[in-house]
Amino acid sequence: MQIIQIKSVNISEQKGTVKLPVARIGLTHYGVTGDAHAGPWNRQVSLLGTESIEKFEHQASRTIAPGEFAENITTTGMELWTARPLDRFTCGDLELEITQIGKECHGTSCAIFKEVGNCVMPKEGIFCRVLSPGELTAGMELEYHPKIFRAIVITLSDRASAGEYEDRSGPRIIELLETHFIASGALCTITSHLIPDDQHKLEDLLHKAKEELADLVITTGGTGIGPRDFTPDVVKEMLDKEIPGIMEMIRMKYGAEKPAALVSRSVAGVMGRTLVFTLPGSVKAVNEYMGEISRSLTHLFHMLHGLDAH
Repeated sequence: MQIIQIKSVNISEQKGTVKLPVARIGLTHYGVTGDAHAGPWNRQVSLLGTESIEKFEHQASRTIAPGEFAENITTTGMELWTARPLDRFTCGDLELEITQIGKECHGTSCAIFKEVGNCVMPKEGIFCRVLSPGELTAGMELEYHPKIFRAIVITLSDRASAGEYEDRSGPRIIELLETHFIASGALCTITSHLIPDDQHKLEDLLHKAKEELADLVITTGGTGIGPRDFTPDVVKEMLDKEIPGIMEMIRMKYGAEKPAALVSRSVAGVMGRTLVFTLPGSVKAVNEYMGEISRSLTHLFHMLHGLDAH
């Protein structure tokens, strides 16, 4: 667990101006009480580390006071810009969730930019929303909790579950997920299940994933038109929102050269706060589908949590 010390808490009543240190700040579900940036949006609270400020002081050739970059909370002990959206900070019952790293600079409407011609906030400042209200003062400590994504891989196969042959598609999905999360710098735990083509067992696993707020479920097997191919039908009944474009694009991309790819009935969608993808049962298809799905995973997670990444 990483501990970050608060050096200063700061408020401004008008946007585009420096913030001034105060004795304490109260944080509600709208942000910092009395601050110009408070409101029902994602950038309610801004944080900037002294690690970033000190680098900028060399360029400005002067000491930068807390709040001059319009940050609500000035910290020390961590390069904040290395964090990721959906990571969290806690202090007792207070809880903040990171929603954005950096932002578009206000340019000439930014006080520090008008003086120096540059600003560190757009690249190294971070923004949070308040999940649990509380108060903060200088000298208090924040605990940093990186988001750990929870993924579940489910292989449906009568023969593989009976030990007649080795499940290769499930382990391949796990391998590709691990590669994706490592490349994106995010943390992830992955659990897997190998079950027969049993509708009730699949339903039970999906219900549990939704109740336990899993971030991602990927199934493999049962997406064709055979008598035991029911995976998309079970999943569709449990989705709150379907995401048809992903699977349509994959079918068209690979079906243009291999018409058999068009037979797949794979679906994608949202089940509560859980993304669900149903993949065919072959390793070759898993490679093709995961290559496309991985490209949009981070964006989908952000959208699912209401983060404006546009």
